[in-house]
This record gives sequence, structure tokens and C-alpha cells, in this order.
Amino acid sequence: MSAKSNDKKVVSIFVNGTGYEWPKGEITYTEVVTLDVPDYPQHPEITYSVTFKRGRGNKPEGILAPGDSVKVKEGTSFRVSPTGQS
Repeated sequence: MSAKSNDKKVVSIFVNGTGYEWPKGEITYTEVVTLDVPDYPQHPEITYSVTFKRGRGNKPEGILAPGDSVKVKEGTSFRVSPTGQS
């Protein structure tokens, strides 16, 4: 038996091969890009392509678009790359 707990579990996720601790749940496009490009919030005109693998639930892999979020689990992996648009 397991009781539902309010403690936030932390999982390891990877962005371009670098590991990060993240609260289990969702992560947004902006949060993923900011992990890889810390000054992204100051440069929202630069767009990035974000893909992921090992997501949770009914969307284990795909593309994360601006404004979207995805549920993460232990080992979820993201690839962030500039799209070349300015």
C-alpha cells in the first residue's frame, strides 16, 4: 500500500546531455530552453527546437513547442537546438 504524499519527488532529467534535478510533474518549453540557455528569457526573439524522449504517460516522445509543457519522469531527455530564425 502506498499513501498519496504531498512531498514533491525529484527526478533526474537531461537537457543536451547535462543532468538536472527537477520536481516530478511538468516542465514547460521555456523552462527546458532556460536550463540549456540561461539568458533565454532576455532573448525571447530567438526560437529553439525542443524534442524529448522518455516522457511520462501517453506522450513518451515528441516535440515541445513554445507554450507547451510535458510531464517528466526519471530519465526524461530533451534536445534543444536553435532553429536559425531571428
